[in-house]
Amino acid sequence: MKYEIMYIVRPDLEENVIKDVVKGFEKILTDNKAKITASKEMGQRRLAYEIKKYTSGYYYVYQIEVKDNKAIQEFDRLALINENIIRHLIIRLDD
Repeated sequence: MKYEIMYIVRPDLEENVIKDVVKGFEKILTDNKAKITASKEMGQRRLAYEIKKYTSGYYYVYQIEVKDNKAIQEFDRLALINENIIRHLIIRLDD
């Protein structure tokens, strides 16, 4: 199964904290047997509307391949409770 994951990191974090957040979420995926086939840092962008009192954020996009949903479920669970992620979206791509 192929998925695309997009998430937005808070803009008020220091650069090294942002890198730690990104590495942490990449590790979550790879530890749960997901293969990251593409990774793109889209930089800081203005949001279309305010989210959690932020008007901009750092965008990251991954394309991944998984055999089961374990990696997706764990990413989703942790992204929802991580205060540094202001929004995330997981889309299943056609095989």
